[in-house]
Amino acid sequence: MSTVARSAGARTVAVPLRLRARIAIVAVTIVGIGAFVWPLLIGFGARGAPHSTDAPWIFLVLLPLLMVVVAAELADGGMDAKAVALLGVLAGMSAILRPVSGGVTGVQLMFFVLIPAGRVLGPGFGFVLGNLAMFASAAITGGGGPWLPFQMLAAGWIGLGAGLLPRARGRAELAMLAVYGLLAGVAYGFVLNLWFWPFGASGTGLTASVTFSPDASVAENLSRWLRFSVTTSLSFDIPRGLATAAAILALGRPMLLALRRAARKAAFDSPAEFDPPLI
Repeated sequence: MSTVARSAGARTVAVPLRLRARIAIVAVTIVGIGAFVWPLLIGFGARGAPHSTDAPWIFLVLLPLLMVVVAAELADGGMDAKAVALLGVLAGMSAILRPVSGGVTGVQLMFFVLIPAGRVLGPGFGFVLGNLAMFASAAITGGGGPWLPFQMLAAGWIGLGAGLLPRARGRAELAMLAVYGLLAGVAYGFVLNLWFWPFGASGTGLTASVTFSPDASVAENLSRWLRFSVTTSLSFDIPRGLATAAAILALGRPMLLALRRAARKAAFDSPAEFDPPLI
C-alpha cells in the first residue's frame, strides 16, 4: 500500500527518506553539533565576537550538505519536482510567519507549519524545510548574521524530529504534536543559547555560576549553560512553546488534512506522466 494512501489518522510519510539522504542528514547533524559545542570541548582564544569568524565556514559547509540531502532524494526518487515545489511553498509560508509572529515575546509561529509538514511529509522533508525556511526568513528581513547557520540547524532538527514521532491517530496525534511543539519551542531557545553563551555571557553582570568558565569541566559548563538558559531565556522560550502548542491544537487538524490531501493529489510515490502533445 502506498504511504500516502494510509488513513488520515495514521502516520503518513509522503516523501520517504532514502539511504543516501540519511547519510547526508547524519553528516549535517554531526557538523552542527560540533559547531554548537566546540568551545566547550577545545576552548577558544578570543571573547566578545561569538562565532564571528567560524560561522561563515559553518555556513559554507552546511549549504552543500543540505544540497546533498535534496540531491540524494532526487536521485533516489524520494523527492520529485512536486515535492520540491511544495517545499518552496511551505518555506515561503514559514518565512513570512516568523517575522510576523516574532518579537519581544519570542513567539515564532513558523513551527506551526514546520511540525505538521515534518509529520506528514517525512523527516527528510522536515529537516530541509526547517533550514530553508530560516534562510528564506533571513533573506526577507535582512536578519542574516553569525547566528543564522545555528538557527537553520535548530529549525531543521525540529522538522526532522516531527517526522520521527511514533504512529498515532485522531486526537492522540494532535495531542502528541502539541506536546512536541511545546517542548521543541523551549528546546529551540536552549540550543540557540549555545551559539553565543561561551563568548557573550561573561562580562554582562551575570553571576559566575551561569557564565562559561574555560577552566571548568564540560559537565560543569553544561550545568552553567542550563542555569543561564533558565534564568535568562525561559521567559521567551515558554511563550514560544505554548504558542506553538496552542496553534497546533486549534488549527493542527485542518493543517494535517490539507497536507495529506496535497500529498495524495501529488502522488509523490508515483512517477510523473505527461500526455503527448496534441497535433
